[in-house]
Amino acid sequence: MSSNLVLHKDAVPVPLTVPTSMREAFINNYLKATCNTGRLLLFAGDQKVEHLNKDFFGPDISPESANPTHLFDIASKSRIGAFATNLGLVARYASDYKNVRYVIKLNGKTNLVPTQQADPNSCMWTPVQQVVEFKKQTGLDIVGIGMTVYLGSEHESAMLAQAAQAIYQAHQNGLMTTVWMYPRGKAVQNERSADIIAGVAGIAVCLGADFVKVNAPEAADSFESAQLLRQATMAAGNTRVICAGGQSKSEKEFLQALYHQIHGGGAMGAAVGRNIHQKSTQEAIKFCNALAAIIIDDADVATAE
Repeated sequence: MSSNLVLHKDAVPVPLTVPTSMREAFINNYLKATCNTGRLLLFAGDQKVEHLNKDFFGPDISPESANPTHLFDIASKSRIGAFATNLGLVARYASDYKNVRYVIKLNGKTNLVPTQQADPNSCMWTPVQQVVEFKKQTGLDIVGIGMTVYLGSEHESAMLAQAAQAIYQAHQNGLMTTVWMYPRGKAVQNERSADIIAGVAGIAVCLGADFVKVNAPEAADSFESAQLLRQATMAAGNTRVICAGGQSKSEKEFLQALYHQIHGGGAMGAAVGRNIHQKSTQEAIKFCNALAAIIIDDADVATAE
């Protein structure tokens, strides 16, 4: 690992919503999730809700992906920062995967109702206190919580209020927080506009989140997209921006885009789902480790491959 990426515990950005009694717990969770670098590789496993089964079964998808154990096998054997998924899935499988660091996704919705029919509304499934109790009861390495907020939806006020309260409660209990911030709804003309993405990243810091997951701005290529992303990383301030993996793409293309996002756009990592779990376990682990090389080790694409 490049020595300049090692983050000393005194340099961890601890928000004032973390009480003194929970400061050490928060720092430990932050450092574990970021592999002591401040950069986050989040393996996203919430698509079983968000995308239903289309991401897990099909002609171009490994048959292994159809079984939920595939997600946990990858998470337990790869160099990831944390595995983000719903509490129920963790409750069903994590007894066999206690070495995994978890981020519990508190809300979620399916894609059955299209935006043309109704603006998205992702309601809270699991309050933070239940996550705290579950962590104590099981001894699992739960390092944080996550939530999705759809900005531009006519339901955005309710989602923002839930996210603000969840972030506050999580910090009170020493947990790291990540928000998935997506501009989406009938009022949103272009979800991938650099200006709008910067705006939603700025709202994440107003919520007090530690990390914000956004889609990379739309552009002619990944280099130009990363240059546009710089506006969002500036708007987010000391809330760290991580980019969504998005649609499936070739490994080299994905790694190159990630490198540009970090070194050109100022991103501090990525949250990747289908580009990992649609592969066989062996291939997924190899790709996770390549992602980790760029994010955690600060390697270039040729070295990561």
